[in-house]
Amino acid sequence: MAKTHSTSVRAAAWALAALACACAHAQPAPRANFFDDPFGQVTTGMPGCPPPEGPLVTAEEARRETHWRAERGTSCFRSGRCRLPNGYRYDKEIFPRAIQFLHQDGRFENTSVWITVQRRWVIVEGCVNDAGQGAQLEAALRQIDDVESVIGQWMVGTRGKPPYAVEAQPPAHP
Repeated sequence: MAKTHSTSVRAAAWALAALACACAHAQPAPRANFFDDPFGQVTTGMPGCPPPEGPLVTAEEARRETHWRAERGTSCFRSGRCRLPNGYRYDKEIFPRAIQFLHQDGRFENTSVWITVQRRWVIVEGCVNDAGQGAQLEAALRQIDDVESVIGQWMVGTRGKPPYAVEAQPPAHP
């Protein structure tokens, strides 16, 4: 009986060790743009600007966000602030207009910025030359038809910690 108990304890210990090892080497859940939010780089004038990760979420995060996105998307229409039945339906139209507008404006060619459009909100991430230019960039984007809000998450210059999540870099192989 003692031998059986000892074998069971050993087997359980090996199982726990294998589980601990598997957990230690577990890969993070894959992240994707599950909601197909428009995202991309608009200007490229500051080499070395840390690229943002964009609107990436895990499948679990997407599942949790689905309800509130539906609620927030339709509340715009129900309140009379939107002509379309869902605020997210504007995003694919706003994105190319924002790019076109900024390129034609010409004041921001010496920046490196990316934009994400979600529910008529334009999120600006990247690098500008000074705070005044960042404020001008935000003000310019607010002029675009159907844009409800602009959220500036830019940094001055290319050094330091950006105020946005940065694109994951692949691990270096020896």
